[in-house]
Amino acid sequence: MTIKDIPEEWEVRATETPFRGNKTSVRTDDVVMPDGSVVRRDYQVHPGSVAVLALDDEDRVVVLRQYRHPVRQKLWEIPAGLLDVPGENPLHAAQRELYEEAHVKAETWQVLTDVYTTPGGCDEAIRIFLARDLSEAEGERFEVEDEEADMELARVPLGDLVAGVLAGDLHNNCLVVGVLSLVAARQGAGLDALRPAGAPWPARPFEA
Repeated sequence: MTIKDIPEEWEVRATETPFRGNKTSVRTDDVVMPDGSVVRRDYQVHPGSVAVLALDDEDRVVVLRQYRHPVRQKLWEIPAGLLDVPGENPLHAAQRELYEEAHVKAETWQVLTDVYTTPGGCDEAIRIFLARDLSEAEGERFEVEDEEADMELARVPLGDLVAGVLAGDLHNNCLVVGVLSLVAARQGAGLDALRPAGAPWPARPFEA
């Protein structure tokens, strides 16, 4: 048996969008189940996101701490952001987020992993990149606002982040998945075996 997610789409008898927000919306579908019954499913429609695990030459990860109102916590995270334009190249979006949030650029980019954040209630897909060979970005820093104006920036040893994840002290999904994926990649086939930065992404197709 091949352990691999596969595309499949069950019949939708009716659909409506009871809520439209600034970036996301809520959709209600009447979905036909295998036994022929019809069940209503509500879920958030999301444009997709990218995240960047930026690793420096001292094996430290670029992280930031930001207030997240839904969970009422300040979370340590890796740089991340929305795909603002449909069909946007995710690598370009990731490079933009690393510059805007950390004022850092990277010479080496690979795909670390692709995930659905909460597939039971949201269609958000995130591509997490590994960025290496870091340097300070040129020019002025990006002007931040709202929650980002209170953001803290740091470089934390990878081992400390792993310990924090396993201790239950760190909860941001991109940080958790990215950090543990990096450790798994190193212990497995190695970082050279990771997918190239322009690898296809069926969840959010894009033009190179």
